[in-house]
Amino acid sequence: MRRALAVLLTGILACGGGSNVPAADLVLFGPVWTGNPDQPVAGGVAISGDSILAVGDSAVVAAFVGTETRTEYVAGLITPGLADDHVHFSDGGMALGQVDLRDAATPEEFTQRIAAFAKSIPAGQWILGGIWDHENFPGAELPRREWIDSITPDHPVFIQRLDGHMGLANTKALELAGVTRATAEVPGGTIVRDPDGEPTGILKDEAMGPLWTVIPSPSAEIADSAVVRAMRHANSLGITAVAAVSAPWYEIAATRRIREAGQQSLRVSFYPALAGWQGVADTIAARGLGDDWIRVGGVKGFVDGSLGSTTALFFEPYLDEPRSRGLMVTPEDSLRTWIGAADSAGLQVVVHAIGERANALLLDIFDSVMTAHGPRDRRFRIEHAQHLRPEEIARLAPLGVLASMQPFHAADDGRWAHKRIRPTQLEGTYAFRSVLDAGATLLFGSDWTVAPLSPFDGLWAAVARETVDGANPDGWIPAQRITLEEALTAYTRANAYGTFAENGWGTIRPGMLADIAVLDRDLRTVPTAELREAQAIMTIVGGNVVYRRSAN
Repeated sequence: MRRALAVLLTGILACGGGSNVPAADLVLFGPVWTGNPDQPVAGGVAISGDSILAVGDSAVVAAFVGTETRTEYVAGLITPGLADDHVHFSDGGMALGQVDLRDAATPEEFTQRIAAFAKSIPAGQWILGGIWDHENFPGAELPRREWIDSITPDHPVFIQRLDGHMGLANTKALELAGVTRATAEVPGGTIVRDPDGEPTGILKDEAMGPLWTVIPSPSAEIADSAVVRAMRHANSLGITAVAAVSAPWYEIAATRRIREAGQQSLRVSFYPALAGWQGVADTIAARGLGDDWIRVGGVKGFVDGSLGSTTALFFEPYLDEPRSRGLMVTPEDSLRTWIGAADSAGLQVVVHAIGERANALLLDIFDSVMTAHGPRDRRFRIEHAQHLRPEEIARLAPLGVLASMQPFHAADDGRWAHKRIRPTQLEGTYAFRSVLDAGATLLFGSDWTVAPLSPFDGLWAAVARETVDGANPDGWIPAQRITLEEALTAYTRANAYGTFAENGWGTIRPGMLADIAVLDRDLRTVPTAELREAQAIMTIVGGNVVYRRSAN
């Protein structure tokens, strides 16, 4: 239908319009950044149903205004709907109603916030979320269970560091999970202990597994509410599509229920766990990949942990933890087996890799699978691709591997990364410029809840390369800056390509789905520092206005 409409309109416009031009449902007048290299800018957009009718100067789109057409005049900027290529979606929705420790600056503030939250919920209910960052604390001290035991006697607690690769459990939670001094180390993880062997409450990567087994899964009602909250929050930021990685099946089920109820306002591509590739393949065989609204087309795995938790995998030891080079979260033989099997099943494979060694290993595995299975349009993705050596950057484009990166992490990690790794390693950190210059495809996202969901934070971080503490006003590793249009492309057209959706959304051109963000300022003309202040004033998904900023 959309393709036929595009062909029809091409002929109409070539003939100069006229009385045969169909009336639009909605016409937006104002500056347009289309994301379409063949027509980069325009003066307006006409929309009919769920699709874009026409794009052009104001006179062109005015021809589509009929007696029932709604018109909007935009002073800021009209862009394709913004997309986020890497979110933990239901976790984000749940976090909106959980204890918030992201900006807690001292152990005292950390403790006080948990105490206040514990008083607000029934006894016995788990306290989750948190999203704390010990780098905010004086001396970057890791929290301990003793900090919170006395204030949470009636609640099991498991609160995660913002990167999701480390969490703090209170004694009650450790007891429920059976984690004691006698508990053996978990492969791919670390139980942080005192000198006498007692757990401090900090668990890293796979060592968090025993806690996850005793934390109850959310009810259908809680899961549905979390997903709806997440969708509404995303819409308020101009976001029209996300890739939900490490997606639990209850999140997929909740999204399907929300769609059936007519409440879905965001397009979602799901990537459940790589270890469960067979279940994903079976689901696709039974139900298909999905459609423009809900797609289950791939799986997400892990090579290593994170820089903030000193579990990212490097060739050299950490400067501040010289006995460690990081963790291999998934055994190499399992990675090779699962990636090969998932690829054989036709699934898109996306894998988390942070450290240089993790990225090098993952590219080796991808290369070997491609060689063994032959050419096809598989679009392997490295999630984060955070620390890259020049030799790995050079391999991305020839292999067709997509670099899925999260620019706000650079603004955050840049405060303290120099404590962990060497200056030569820092040069390849969040190497946006080098990746693009090497001809590779760059996708952008947030990693929400690890970082804020706002794409405006990400645009600022990619263009300015400053850090959130203001300590790098000239840019942290400024050679890796990119232009605003390159960053916008990574949040729109490239993200559509990263989920096999480039023929549906990601650009503003006739026949595409009418997924559009209307912003309060022209990002192309404001000072770089002002990018973070930008806001969406309207978000349109499939021709429907799903968010409009209040005049107040």
